[in-house]
Amino acid sequence: MNKWLKIGIGVVVVIALGIAAVFYFTSGMVDTADSFFKAVKARDIAKARGYLAEDFKAGTDEKALADFLSRGAILDFKEASWSNRNISGSRGELDGSITTQTGGVIPIKMMFVKEKGNWKIYSIRKPTAGLQSGDASPAAPAKADQVALVKQSMRDFIVSVDGKNMEHFRSTVSTMWQKQHTTEQLNEAFKALMNAGANWSVLNELEPVLAGESTVNKDGVLVVSGYYPTTPRKVHFEQKFIYEGIAWKLLGLNIEVK
Repeated sequence: MNKWLKIGIGVVVVIALGIAAVFYFTSGMVDTADSFFKAVKARDIAKARGYLAEDFKAGTDEKALADFLSRGAILDFKEASWSNRNISGSRGELDGSITTQTGGVIPIKMMFVKEKGNWKIYSIRKPTAGLQSGDASPAAPAKADQVALVKQSMRDFIVSVDGKNMEHFRSTVSTMWQKQHTTEQLNEAFKALMNAGANWSVLNELEPVLAGESTVNKDGVLVVSGYYPTTPRKVHFEQKFIYEGIAWKLLGLNIEVK
């Protein structure tokens, strides 16, 4: 047999073995995804939520999951196809698309972590339909959605400021932030605001004014800054969000009155 033919056959065999290995080691993630979408198709949201990682479940109740699936037409799931599979230790990723009952195709990316020997869904990302930039980071939400994020975060913050305890506020922020700071540490960080004696609840009646265009940086962090039109001094803010599970969650908050 020609030497080059032997080499060619050898290369083909190596490639085939490599592909087979990828499919073998990622089969657990595919099984989890299939089980998740099977539950979604049956409208069994409680069962579908059972395939989520603990961090994902901690910030996503059944209603939030159902709303996300409904908005993205994923509730009409028919079948999934994975064009790219990656695995690194106890983390993995499936990238592909799902087809709906009406024939629509939805690009989707799912990230996984291994918990107690089982693959669990860590996040689900569906790109926003329409015009997008070429950035590989998740696209910034629409301005109206950014305003909604700011208002909700501020409402949760005010609840804790008025109660002089950051426990409620901490329960609403990203898992990443929760892991970085305890309730006691947040109490200390915002102690001055809690003891200022100001009527922070007035902010709930005002519309925040965003400063310029908010973008997602290279680390996947959405930075939204602006102010509340209070008098005689404005309440300026900077809020940082990270995409966790199926939603943007607060990662940092700075407030200044000037």
